[in-house]
Amino acid sequence: MTKGLEQTASLFTPISVAYNWVHQAAEILENETGLDAIEVQRSFQTLLDSMSHKKNEAGTLEPGITHFLKITRSYWSGLFHCYDVEGLPRTNNDLEQVFGVLRHHQRRCTGRKVAPSSLVIRGTVQLSSAIATALHSFTAQDLAQVCPKTWQQLRSNLRKARRTEASARQTLRQHQRSRIEQLRFRRNPQAYLAMLETLFV
Repeated sequence: MTKGLEQTASLFTPISVAYNWVHQAAEILENETGLDAIEVQRSFQTLLDSMSHKKNEAGTLEPGITHFLKITRSYWSGLFHCYDVEGLPRTNNDLEQVFGVLRHHQRRCTGRKVAPSSLVIRGTVQLSSAIATALHSFTAQDLAQVCPKTWQQLRSNLRKARRTEASARQTLRQHQRSRIEQLRFRRNPQAYLAMLETLFV
């Protein structure tokens, strides 16, 4: 054990330095003292400045510190709203879990690892269904329990719902157009960007 510790002693300093910084960042963002968003932002900025000037002290872990600083800058504008808005989650883990449920359903139904293009067009309905089935397991009997009076009332209101239906169709077409534009961009980005430039000239 002693020999192993002696031979790996040079590796401990970078780990200690990097861990200390990450631990400080976690404490600041945890905000147990209840500071407001501006104060948390200032404390965090001070830590980032220190990390940026002393990142060479992290040794072999310096690329990791550089990456941490880069990612933090990219998310900076949305990091501190949760300290001013009551009930706003500090992370999007719950939201990612919801979409994970949808991906799980899609994979079970289709066997495909990649989401189908229909998810872009009709994703709002599919996401609602995925959330509902995660909260409650529906049986065939549940789905068959349709009230005839409600069904008849729905049919009688179809004329009134034409505007809503037209709006829904318009939304669907917008999703379809967005999907087509995405495909065009991926196939030939240069040509697509050149076309946009000509439109704005």
